Amino acid sequence: MSRAKTLIRRLAAATALLALAGCSKTIVLNAPGDVAAQQGNLIIVATVLMLLIIVPVIALTLLFAWRYRAKANATYKPDWDHSTQLELLIWAAPLLIIIALGAVTWITTHTLDPYRPLSRLSAGKPVPADTKPLVVDVVSLDWKWLFIYPEQGIATVNELAAPVDRPIEFHLTSSNVMNAFYVPALAGMIYTMPGMETKLHAVIDKPGQYEGFSSNYSGAGFSHMRFTFHATDAAAFDKWVADAKQAGNALDRNEYQQLAKPSEREPVRHYGKVDGDLYDAILNRCVAPGQMCMSEMMAHDASPQSTSHESMPMPMQPASAHAH
Repeated sequence: MSRAKTLIRRLAAATALLALAGCSKTIVLNAPGDVAAQQGNLIIVATVLMLLIIVPVIALTLLFAWRYRAKANATYKPDWDHSTQLELLIWAAPLLIIIALGAVTWITTHTLDPYRPLSRLSAGKPVPADTKPLVVDVVSLDWKWLFIYPEQGIATVNELAAPVDRPIEFHLTSSNVMNAFYVPALAGMIYTMPGMETKLHAVIDKPGQYEGFSSNYSGAGFSHMRFTFHATDAAAFDKWVADAKQAGNALDRNEYQQLAKPSEREPVRHYGKVDGDLYDAILNRCVAPGQMCMSEMMAHDASPQSTSHESMPMPMQPASAHAH
């Protein structure tokens, strides 16, 4: 049974890697993160369900080509045109596969909704009631990644770290063009867009160093827009935070404006201090002095005073005014 399961995984991996050529090795189907592991299982299940139709069709195609070839002594039935049993087999089997595939996909995709907080750390291991997720604000820049840890008061460039078995709550946005945040070992990719915030909940189960990168083309430096994700125990993570705080650099609005300028192959950088409202300013596109934040602009546009003022008709002058 184990050999059959291994064979199925290898067949599914070969099929999936054709579409996932950008991901090295087979970590997509053997991910150490629970969310990514469930997504990998969905790929395997979907592939096997589709193979239940594809393999017999290919086999029957070869069989019919051989059996009814020109030199074969096949039975000649010129008046045959219908078989109820054959019609039931032809239509019922794919229909059942589609129903099963749709049910599995619907349940799994809603369970793994990136906006949905995690209910488990791994199979059979629910999230403890008193567990607080690690919040990480992610900003995609040209062409680098900025990670802000609001609770720890630090920020990093092209380096991400988190303790194992602790839920991670990512808040993601972009400084310029749309991008995509992807750590194959952790979870599926999630897009980042300027002026908008997306979310991703994930957890890593095994310590190690894993690759993260941009999976959406965003310009000249896109291919080097990569970072390392360090999965550590709690003590090592605390030490990593302490080392980052000792860096001495401060990430304020002026420093961010310099960092946001396009650059390639940016080295890892740590900031020991971060302006508390920097991420909100990036999200609302009001980092530069004098800029109105998008939240303020939308609140102004939605206010009754603004609406009534804009929709108020111009007063008409009395006709006598023109006579004089």
